[in-house]
Amino acid sequence: MSAHVPAGQSLLVLVDPAARAVDGESVRIAKDVLRAGAASLKIVLPESAAEAEHALAHRGRRHPVVLGDDAALLRTVRALHRERALHEAPVAVVPIGPRSTLLRALGVPGQVPAAARAVLDGAERELDILVDESGGIVLGALSIPCGNPTAQTSARWWTPVEKTARSLVRTLTSPIPVNGQQPQRQQRLRVEADGVLLADLDRPVHEVSVRTAPAGFAEISVRHTQDSAHVRTRARTITVSGRDFRYRADSAITGPVRTRTWTVEASAWRLTVPK
Repeated sequence: MSAHVPAGQSLLVLVDPAARAVDGESVRIAKDVLRAGAASLKIVLPESAAEAEHALAHRGRRHPVVLGDDAALLRTVRALHRERALHEAPVAVVPIGPRSTLLRALGVPGQVPAAARAVLDGAERELDILVDESGGIVLGALSIPCGNPTAQTSARWWTPVEKTARSLVRTLTSPIPVNGQQPQRQQRLRVEADGVLLADLDRPVHEVSVRTAPAGFAEISVRHTQDSAHVRTRARTITVSGRDFRYRADSAITGPVRTRTWTVEASAWRLTVPK
């Protein structure tokens, strides 16, 4: 972890539409804390991904700060990665919204005032990402299978009404849990880690999970049945192939695809977290 971010910095604050709709009071508190400690503050209220990307592309020397949830952070990091600017400045985030599981795992405080103060006087933490051949990125973890395919999400910025409708559809169409667990279908997948075969098409796979690990590696875990032991290894490149499989990358579900390769990019970005 590098030295703390100097006080009195210039910030570009991107306020996610979902954060404004769900918890306007937390947005106000975060802005007040940031205004009190930043030398210069520009607040942007984008209504679309294109507007957010335009603001990021014209941020100058300002450090990007996201007021939003997991999905808002992912959109910001993806945009910076596409313009090859992810390494230029640390990204900071104040969690406001319905989903902050990834943010907590990355070390971001769950409370708005503490997270906003960390933006001003925290430390920069270097983190790896997983990048696939289509340009998609994973900050935390990916898993196969992903659960119910009707829960698929995309990069579109859903309105609160649309989100409510989609949530109702997911509830009505989701399989009935057994002993508190969603039933999962085994799949025939070929899994390779740095060229080493971990699973092949001749034997069904119950679960594949991948997450970033220290020193520029990813940790891969494969289980053939629900009760079998995990096969674990570390690698820099992971390829999964099979017939029309979906996967969950962070909070989003992608697919179906027939093959996907993820490669670790070491120290690809910096996140501001408490010292």
